[in-house]
Amino acid sequence: MHGITLEAMVNDLVAFFGWQELGRRISIRCFTSEPSVSSSLKFLRKTPWAREKVESLYLFVQRERRRQGL
Repeated sequence: MHGITLEAMVNDLVAFFGWQELGRRISIRCFTSEPSVSSSLKFLRKTPWAREKVESLYLFVQRERRRQGL
């Protein structure tokens, strides 16, 4: 991801979906059990497969926004 931090991605996804929907779309405990940006970032930085899921969902949301002109 060029120029986009993991923190920016998480914040954007939380703003777009909310924690509950984000946890439903990416089933990891840091999004479902007492979620916070800080705890999520710690987990995602240590867990490549989870980070890839977040990056993939972020790219999907960005493509949909462009497609819809948002």
